[in-house]
Amino acid sequence: MGRDLMRGGPPGGPDTAGTQPGAGPRPAGTPKAVGIVWALLALNTLGSAGAKTIVPLPRSLIQLATMGALVAAFALALVLNLRLRIRAGAFAFLLTLLLVPSVISSANLAVGYGALFRCTRLALFVGVLWLLSRWWDGSLTFVRYHVRMYFAVLVLVAAGLVVSPGTAMPEYYGGRLVGALWPLTPPQIGQYAAVITGLTVLLLLGRRTTGGGAALVIVPSLALLAMTHTRTATLGLIIGLVLAIGSLILTSAAARRFFAWTVLCATVATVVFSSALQAWFLRGQSQENFSNLTGRAKVWDALLAAPRTTGEKALGTGLGDKSFGGLPIDNSWLAVYHEQGLIGVTLVAAIIIVLGGVALLRPPSLPRACAIFLIGYVAISSYTEAGLGDASPYLLHLALAASLLAAPAAATPLPATAVLRRRIPPWARR
Repeated sequence: MGRDLMRGGPPGGPDTAGTQPGAGPRPAGTPKAVGIVWALLALNTLGSAGAKTIVPLPRSLIQLATMGALVAAFALALVLNLRLRIRAGAFAFLLTLLLVPSVISSANLAVGYGALFRCTRLALFVGVLWLLSRWWDGSLTFVRYHVRMYFAVLVLVAAGLVVSPGTAMPEYYGGRLVGALWPLTPPQIGQYAAVITGLTVLLLLGRRTTGGGAALVIVPSLALLAMTHTRTATLGLIIGLVLAIGSLILTSAAARRFFAWTVLCATVATVVFSSALQAWFLRGQSQENFSNLTGRAKVWDALLAAPRTTGEKALGTGLGDKSFGGLPIDNSWLAVYHEQGLIGVTLVAAIIIVLGGVALLRPPSLPRACAIFLIGYVAISSYTEAGLGDASPYLLHLALAASLLAAPAAATPLPATAVLRRRIPPWARR
């Protein structure tokens, strides 16, 4: 993936976009095992349902692996932070409050015992984030963890494509790329590719990686994104990068050059390849099917029209599989409303608003730009993807944004008794 991107060393002089304290390489106080914990969290959010794989994997086995990864992440984080030192923050606090409507509504068992299992999973997920908050200092440490983990997932997807192209691009998904070795859907692969592409572009602009290292990540990621035909991830990548680079334009010459060249190339590509881009965007759908968002609008209308008690409106029906009437909801806000009620929607909205507000108040820097990209991407994706109310990659993206927006911890002064005093020789005393 590139030596500088993996090890965190800047290849050249510092850029004006990343000169604030905490914007450099991995702090000496951050154990390397923290990266393992972050990777285990990402593994837990991969899910257990998706496309058919080359070797059929029982869903129970996949669930055991993903849930075991979460338990291992919690245990390892607890070992690394035995003194339970945490950093108080609005993100983790609001996420903890989200557990309240989740547990109350799930206790009714309206959707079965699986709701309590999902509550336990969410509680462990939030607990790991609290334990890791000790190392949230506004540095790019967790960005590198994020890129490495999801790049490894994309390598697995590419390996499945090479081994069995027919399984990786099945007809029942319209020829879109899926996970042939691990059951991943096209939107999942598109999300991972878009996120690490955007983060790597920002690392390149901030001179935190070399051009070769960045190309090794960006080029295959964009290729896989194109093969998934995922419109939401593509729009999220474009809009997120526009917001992030826009936050750097006044302080970074590299950002200004990249923005100008990108606008020029995008204009030329739109004119020359307009018909091909339109065909890719429509994915062979009719105008009617495209206008109702591939049938999503019908599910949304039915969900909003369904009768609900006052308790269900306020607290929801309990954590489920993000479906209604056997069909996926594919909207984070409606999924949260269905499962955690208006209280859950308010808390999730507060998380987005608080993170966005903090990002706007921070001075221009590379970590701030990465946080803005993640917040923008999640906000765009929430319209056609579910996951903001449960342990998911989207919450992990927001957790990464929170770590980037955290102020560096002030150095703790040593107590007077710990200061080494200089020994005065006897002749000096006389």
